[in-house]
Amino acid sequence: MIREFVAVAFGDPFAVMNTVGLIAFALVGSSKAIREEFDLFGIAVVGLAMAFAGGVTRDLLVSRVPLTLQSPIEIALGLIGVSLAIGLSAVLSSPDTHPITLVSDAVGLAAFATTGAIVATEANVSAFGVVAIATINAVGGGAVADILLDRAPFILFDDFYASCAVLGGSAYWAAVTVGAAGTTAAALCAVVTVGTRLAAVTYGWHLPTMQTLGLIGGRTTDE
Repeated sequence: MIREFVAVAFGDPFAVMNTVGLIAFALVGSSKAIREEFDLFGIAVVGLAMAFAGGVTRDLLVSRVPLTLQSPIEIALGLIGVSLAIGLSAVLSSPDTHPITLVSDAVGLAAFATTGAIVATEANVSAFGVVAIATINAVGGGAVADILLDRAPFILFDDFYASCAVLGGSAYWAAVTVGAAGTTAAALCAVVTVGTRLAAVTYGWHLPTMQTLGLIGGRTTDE
């Protein structure tokens, strides 16, 4: 059992990134549910949804059985993240906005962008497919979590988030195209994604909207 766990969690670059992503995103999703005062079941559902939804979509796009359905270790890793979120909520007043959670979110985004790029490359999809699947893997779970929390997915209107995964997936494809080893491409993807995300959080980067570009007027409030 221990040997199987090590193989699934740390056997190769994909396994390492997948492990990091599952734990990090389960922590982030659960922290959001705790902020919304969900019960323990709801916390686990949102946390696991954020951890698994992107990867399940990725696997379906390349016509393979989702890893979540192949090994109970995947579920165990997600539950570790849920447990960490519950533990943090007991000692922190706002765990969802704490630097630990923000960094975990950036790390999870980078890890899943990398696993998506690896799987897409192994499936021999186009350059667009590599970047698209990397991005879907990275942000799909967060979008589903937001829907469960009864709000519009924030990747569609707020923050510089999905763009980080796009940049990371592009970096992976570029590295592989010029002949870099898989581990090098994976490391580059992770560094680009987490680096741009942390910079976006630090400096408040946002993509422009039609309103900020001055092309249309802003929202008005009826008196």
